[in-house]
Amino acid sequence: MAGRRQGIASVRASSLSRHCVPPYDARSVAQTAGVLYFLGMAKLDDLTRWQRATLLCVTVLLGVMALAALAEGAVRVRHYLKYGGFWGIESTYTVDEASGLRVPVPGLREGSIEINSRGFRGPEIVAHKTPSTLRLAFLGGSTTYCAEVSSNELTWPHLVWGSLQRQFDNIKLDYINAGVPGYNAAASLKNLEYRVAELQPEVVVIYHATNDLSSNSYRAAREQGLVEEQGGDHPTWLSRYSLLWYLAEKNGRILLRRNHSTASTEKLSVESEILAEPFYKDLSELVAAAKRVAPVVVLVTFSHQLRHDQDPIRRAKAAETSLYYMPYMTVDGILAGFDAYNRVIREVASRSGAVLIDGETIIPADPIHFKDSVHFTDEGSRAMAARVVKGLLESPTFVQLVEESR
Repeated sequence: MAGRRQGIASVRASSLSRHCVPPYDARSVAQTAGVLYFLGMAKLDDLTRWQRATLLCVTVLLGVMALAALAEGAVRVRHYLKYGGFWGIESTYTVDEASGLRVPVPGLREGSIEINSRGFRGPEIVAHKTPSTLRLAFLGGSTTYCAEVSSNELTWPHLVWGSLQRQFDNIKLDYINAGVPGYNAAASLKNLEYRVAELQPEVVVIYHATNDLSSNSYRAAREQGLVEEQGGDHPTWLSRYSLLWYLAEKNGRILLRRNHSTASTEKLSVESEILAEPFYKDLSELVAAAKRVAPVVVLVTFSHQLRHDQDPIRRAKAAETSLYYMPYMTVDGILAGFDAYNRVIREVASRSGAVLIDGETIIPADPIHFKDSVHFTDEGSRAMAARVVKGLLESPTFVQLVEESR
């Protein structure tokens, strides 16, 4: 038995020594393995130089592995507390075969996020509703999906539905939260055509701006040579198994793009009205398609944490997230961009006859209401819902629709 133990120890120590120190005879390696197995039974001073080197090498290796395991565990626990699962947020999405869109995984239940069987964040919804049911559909990006709030029930589309249902308790209302992180107006058009139209909503609420500003400004910055073409961000083998490595890769790519952009003092030089032209086209097409689907189409101006009355320090803090993804723009440039995009929303509403819900600055610009530059906290979501409900109740077009549904 003693010989068997010594043989096993010899093999293990030999493997370690190949990576840490030059090879030695089997007897010396076995002695080192014995030190590793019975650490503390011999004094460090009794070890030879190469044995101490081997011990140090293994100790450092084990320490690094332990720290990596602790870091991996920490990011997974943090992710679980925020999203209800131990894996990355991308695991909650799939690709819709018909449209080619990235959509939430149907039937997903992960922490605060619940996806129905049709791939929308919210309660189950039947395809063939009764004639007396009034259905609302909400189109947008992450600011409509609301991953940052505490539950499905605190997304502003859900709060809007709940408030209206209490207001009109003699009719049945339901809703579709068709917001998906990363979507701009063009993606929402495809989402409407392939996934929402068949559910026959009577009201379509559209909330877009930030992803359009980001994509359109990136295109302009690339034309001016301020950023490089973005390649495919395919995860490496290790990132498929380690959330820590996945996040490090993802943030590393963003930082590399930001550093490349900020290496020069040059910033994007383009008139905000010109930057808004693609948004005008995409939003107009989306509204036109929505009007073919629903009798009432609603446009909501975009709320964000940047405000003209903020001092430079407060404004820079409020712009952090936007600057993270648009580093080629100045803080004032981002604010001017949002102003221009809200003007587009008002103009498209006026030209198309869509219901306009204005007042984007009603929501206070503070950390109580905003998680970052554009995403709502629970309180911000409540304020957004109150703003939308007020606008709907003040709209003769919407009120008439409700009366006709009684």
